[in-house]
Amino acid sequence: MTLLRGFNHVAVLTHDTERLHAFYYEVFDATVVEAEKNDFLRLSLIEIGPYNALNVFEVKDNTEADKQVPMFGRGRIDHFGLEAASHEAFDIIRERLIAKGATDGFVTDFGRELSVFFTDPDGLEGEVLFEHRPGSTQINPPGTKAEGYDRVI
Repeated sequence: MTLLRGFNHVAVLTHDTERLHAFYYEVFDATVVEAEKNDFLRLSLIEIGPYNALNVFEVKDNTEADKQVPMFGRGRIDHFGLEAASHEAFDIIRERLIAKGATDGFVTDFGRELSVFFTDPDGLEGEVLFEHRPGSTQINPPGTKAEGYDRVI
């Protein structure tokens, strides 16, 4: 029995809610829902899947969104991974990310999954994955170039 469908949401801080909304809408066709807005706090939900969202907080005078550090130096949550609905969707998302300058387009073949990393306008790192070999137990190390994908320079 499977008890979970995946993550419900990841909460993020920003200084520019509109910019973040636009990025996720334009790249992922995400839906934005405004939840609360007052002089101190703006909370919105960027729905990135049927059961998944980014809960976006813009908090007056909060400086946490300014902190950008390298991978594995970001604290307990380092990045988030999104599952593409299909191979075609993976390719569309990758192209949109390249057009936004959010990725160099490198696709890793992890064996069972293809992966492309991106950085959103606030510097939050994300990853889009697609399970292209369902059931495979093959595991390739990070940096294994996927066939058919070229890096954008």
